[in-house]
Amino acid sequence: MAHIDLGVDETTHPGIRGLLAYRPETGRPLMELAEALLRGPGSLGAGERELIAAYVSALNDCSYCRGSHSATAAAQLPDGRSLVDQVLSDPETAPISAKLRALLRIAAAVRRDGRSVTAELVAEARAAGASDVEVHDTVLIAAAFSMFNRYVDGLGTSAPGDPAAYLPGAARIARSGYVEP
Repeated sequence: MAHIDLGVDETTHPGIRGLLAYRPETGRPLMELAEALLRGPGSLGAGERELIAAYVSALNDCSYCRGSHSATAAAQLPDGRSLVDQVLSDPETAPISAKLRALLRIAAAVRRDGRSVTAELVAEARAAGASDVEVHDTVLIAAAFSMFNRYVDGLGTSAPGDPAAYLPGAARIARSGYVEP
C-alpha cells in the first residue's frame, strides 16, 4: 500500500500508474517526457531506449519500473525477454552491440552520480559508433529514470511480482505510446 491514499485500486493501478491518476496535472507532463525520451525521434530504437530505462531501474532496485520497462523493451527487441534478462544480469557479456554496451556504461554512471560520466566513457561510446545525440539521450534517459524510480519508490507504490502482469501495458505502449489521448 502506498504511503499516501492515491484514491485508486493499487492492484489495477500499481507503481507510477496510481501516481499519474492521483496527480494528472503532473502525470501528463511526466508521460510526455517518457514519450519523448523513449519513443521520440532518434537513432536509438525504442527497444534500446526502453532497455536503458529498464537497466537504470534495475540498478536503482525499482521493482515496478524494472518490470514495466523490461517488458516494454522485450516487446520491441528481436530477441525479446531473453536479451533483456541477459543485459540486466550482465551487460558486459550480453549479446549487444559495443555501442549499446558503452551507452549502458554511461547510463550506469549517471545513475550513480552525473559527475561519474567521464570524458573517457564518452570517448569509448563515440569509438563504438555512438553519436553525440545518442550520448545526450542516454544521459537524459538515465537521469529521468532515476527520478521516476525515486518517485515510484519514494511514495511506496505497489509492484506486481509476476512479470506477466506487465505484458498488457508493454503491448499497449509499444503500439500506442505513453500519452493517452
